[in-house]
Amino acid sequence: MAAPAPLVCGRTVSRVSSVLNRDVKQFGKKHLFDEQDETCWNSDQGSHQWVMLEFPQPVRVAQVQIQFQGGRRSECLEKIGDFYPQDNNSLQSFPVPHVILDKLKVTFENSTDFFGRIIIYHLRVLGEKL
Repeated sequence: MAAPAPLVCGRTVSRVSSVLNRDVKQFGKKHLFDEQDETCWNSDQGSHQWVMLEFPQPVRVAQVQIQFQGGRRSECLEKIGDFYPQDNNSLQSFPVPHVILDKLKVTFENSTDFFGRIIIYHLRVLGEKL
């Protein structure tokens, strides 16, 4: 396999479980991928928040990188793995068994945020387009 490359592109469809106060301009899903440190996706309160990505072609995922506000436990659709992030604001990398898929759903089981929200500054999926 070639060196992992970014898989999210302009044709990738993204969905999220919720947006804080439905304020998509300030907290919407677009901020997951904008590479800006001062913007973020912020969910509403509640457990089992998620981010769904639909790639325009099959991909082989090698790694998921997430920068949270604090740590979270998360898992991927088809149970390809559990992630146990550290409770800090750094960009964290999680290796994924090389699996071929066209949809990826990352589910956040619960939040350590006092208000029960999930806050993500960056989400990157690395691998190979097939």
